[in-house]
Amino acid sequence: MNQMTISDENKKFLEDLLQYYIDQAESYSQFACEYGEFSKSKREIAFGVMVGSIYSAFLQTYSNQQLEVKLDDIQEFHDFIRDNMEKITKALS
Repeated sequence: MNQMTISDENKKFLEDLLQYYIDQAESYSQFACEYGEFSKSKREIAFGVMVGSIYSAFLQTYSNQQLEVKLDDIQEFHDFIRDNMEKITKALS
């Protein structure tokens, strides 16, 4: 049962947001250099910052729309990130 629960409007927002962060990957890689003491992998730091930022915007969007974030929504978000992981990691290479 793989029923999508995120609205089409919010999916489009997530897709556009993801593309924005991919386009800005270089700046996130530079940002990660500042926190290199926490991990040997600056790419992992940049990935975490990017995904965390997208997730935060996702939650804020639901809040702005006065929607309750349900477990299915969060799972769909994780699926969205996993489906786009190659794009993200390629941008950080």
